[in-house]
Amino acid sequence: MTTKLHLSCDGRGRPLSVVVTPGQRHESTQLATVLDAIRVARPDGSPGRPRKRPDRLIADRGYSYPRCREMLRGRGIAHTIPERRDQRERREGRPGRRPSFDAEVYAKRNVVERCVGRLKQWRGVATRYEKRALNYRAMVVIASLMIWLAS
Repeated sequence: MTTKLHLSCDGRGRPLSVVVTPGQRHESTQLATVLDAIRVARPDGSPGRPRKRPDRLIADRGYSYPRCREMLRGRGIAHTIPERRDQRERREGRPGRRPSFDAEVYAKRNVVERCVGRLKQWRGVATRYEKRALNYRAMVVIASLMIWLAS
C-alpha cells in the first residue's frame, strides 16, 4: 500500500539515482542499490567508464549500522553519518575509536531534503496516483529530468 523513495543527489540538489521500494523496507538495506545506480558520465567525451563512486556520502541515522559503514569503507567512500543513541550507549564502556562525525559537513545534508521537496512539488510524485511501482519510478525519473534541465 505504501512505497518509499530512496535517492542520491549531487551537491546542487540534482537527483543521481532513484530506487523505489515497499514502504516497510528499511533505508539501510537499500544503500548498496542506490550507490550502484549512480552513473555520472565523464565530461566532454573523455575516455573511461562513468563515475559510480561519490566523493563523500552524507546520510542520516537510518544508515548508522556497522554493515553500512563497512560497505562504504570497502568501496573507499568517505562518509558522515551520526551515531544513533543506542549505539553510543552500547559503546560507552568499550575501548576503541569512535566513528568520526563532522557537524559542518553534516549540515550540507539539507541538500537532499530540498531535492525531495522539489520532487514532491510534482503532484503525481507526492500523492502517487500510479498503481504500479515501475510507473511511479518513471514519474520520479521524469521529475528528476525536469530538475536537471532547470539547473
